[in-house]
Amino acid sequence: MGFSDADMMGRGGKTGSGRQASESQENQMRRERLRKLALETVDLNKDPYFMRNHLGTYECKLCLTIHTNEGNYLAHTQGKRHQQNIARRLAKDAFEQQGLHPGASKTDPKTQKKVAKIGRPGYRVTKQKCADSEQRSLLFLIDFPEIEEGLQPRHRFMSAYEQRVEPADKSYQYILVAAEPYETIAFKVPNQEIDTTASKFFTNWDFENKTFTLQIHFKNKKEGGGGGGGGG
Repeated sequence: MGFSDADMMGRGGKTGSGRQASESQENQMRRERLRKLALETVDLNKDPYFMRNHLGTYECKLCLTIHTNEGNYLAHTQGKRHQQNIARRLAKDAFEQQGLHPGASKTDPKTQKKVAKIGRPGYRVTKQKCADSEQRSLLFLIDFPEIEEGLQPRHRFMSAYEQRVEPADKSYQYILVAAEPYETIAFKVPNQEIDTTASKFFTNWDFENKTFTLQIHFKNKKEGGGGGGGGG
């Protein structure tokens, strides 16, 4: 016995609706399996982007999202948005590392080594003014208690047009300081010429206390205009 077109339309639903529902259920089950697996295997204390706030909820410092529980946060880390932001962060770090080693080859295995970042180092910045020369100066003290053995922090100056984090402003330049396994940090300073004489430009690595010191003096405007300094 055959069926008319009207019978088929009445008996059936939308073409493929059952398959779509099945795929949706499979995706939900897959996310749940990943969430449970992550709960069993991931140590959130080692996640640099995981933070519990004063309200008792959880935040992703990378994506600036809020989550009600650890499982929800871990499900977020498996998602497309979080993975894309991690890829952007890694690309930014690679760019900054390449900037600190401008002569290094892209295939140099030393620049290709992947190191798990543990966050930003602690630092203190003090503004000063020389009583004799009336030059303004900045003193940077940066702590690297977990720096890799045998390494010393590196620094360099970057123009506003080299960076891609914020709109370029010719009135400023940046000082980058890097030391694995920490994230590279950048200080935004006035784009005035740096006095590089020995008594005005000072760097020191305190191996025992793991503290990096950098002091810079700006030339007075009558001495020189804009322009950055050297690297270390």
